[in-house]
Amino acid sequence: MTRFNTPGFIEDPVDKNESIEIRRKRLKFRSWHRGIKEADILLGSFADKFLQDMPADELDKYETLLREADSDLVAWITGDREPPEHYNHEVMQKLRSIDYIKILK
Repeated sequence: MTRFNTPGFIEDPVDKNESIEIRRKRLKFRSWHRGIKEADILLGSFADKFLQDMPADELDKYETLLREADSDLVAWITGDREPPEHYNHEVMQKLRSIDYIKILK
């Protein structure tokens, strides 16, 4: 079982029989309902912009990212810290590419 840096958070394994539409809806909901407002804004805005067109392999990477702690995700996305090598992929680059300041205005 993979352990994530999210204390107290237990998530079921990915259901390989879940339709892509349901998966996108579930990931969008999880993106907007994180627990801290900063993560909600960053991940929810990202989900609104990119999830609909993401291929399955990128959805896998994004879903794995969502299992990490909000504080780590916010730091990696904003550039306060570099993400671990295994998270420094095209999905992280997309997360970092959004101008979140424009979203807040």
